[in-house]
Amino acid sequence: MTKQEFQQLTQKTVLLDGATGSNLMAQGMPRGICTEQWVIEHKDIIQKLQRDYIDAGSQIIYAPTFGGNRLSLKNHHLEDQIENINRTLLSYSREIAGNRCYVAGDVTTSGQFVTADGGYTYEDAYEMYREQIGILADAGADLIVAETMINIEETLAAVDAANSVCSLPVMCTVTVEADGSIFSGGNAIEAVSALEGAGADAVGINCSVGPDQLVSVVRSIREAVSIPVIAKPNAGMPVIDDQGNAVYSMTSSDFARHMKALVDAGAVLVGGCCGTTPEFIRALSGIIS
Repeated sequence: MTKQEFQQLTQKTVLLDGATGSNLMAQGMPRGICTEQWVIEHKDIIQKLQRDYIDAGSQIIYAPTFGGNRLSLKNHHLEDQIENINRTLLSYSREIAGNRCYVAGDVTTSGQFVTADGGYTYEDAYEMYREQIGILADAGADLIVAETMINIEETLAAVDAANSVCSLPVMCTVTVEADGSIFSGGNAIEAVSALEGAGADAVGINCSVGPDQLVSVVRSIREAVSIPVIAKPNAGMPVIDDQGNAVYSMTSSDFARHMKALVDAGAVLVGGCCGTTPEFIRALSGIIS
């Protein structure tokens, strides 16, 4: 997909997919393991989930390459398999998508903060993203998404890296509190303005809280940028049960109703994060169509 084609696509509301991780855990994925390796070994589970999202109306699905960067894979002693992991996972999504929807190569935070003391620098982040995004672009991604980002500087590095290795559209979403603040400091408005200036093609928020708490944040983002706005929140705020599992109480119909308010506030690319399922995307499709 070219950047011009992305601009044309986003002249109307675009439906993204819903959660991946919470659905994989519901299918038996253990905690504390390398998600990407588990998904490679359970192709049928990820492909069924993504097929269900496409059937529900998703126009863009995120390849399960979320933690496929070198630093995260190193935590599982898998950094030497970075190319095979990313290519394999992208191919799973490509196979399911066919010509029915677009596939985004998905990257996220390393879990480290870019700091002035040199422990983790902008250059470190840039090279990390440049490697992973280069693999994803070469493997056939239609666009790139940097999601669940918690550090403005690291997100800027992802955008710069993407634009240095490919000409694909780049979407960026930071994870925020209900007031728009980012966990590592700063706020969503500062972040999206900087990201637009760096060459991002769409910006917004994902994860953290539910859509019922984000109307003012989305409206403020819409007023701050001239590029499309993304909203991909959780299915409300979770309650942790006795087994330590996050339980999301928002129904698919309630989620869709609150997401319609985000569309009215200026969101163009919409979907769900933790706690959402294909049922949520189907309900959302019915609201915005």
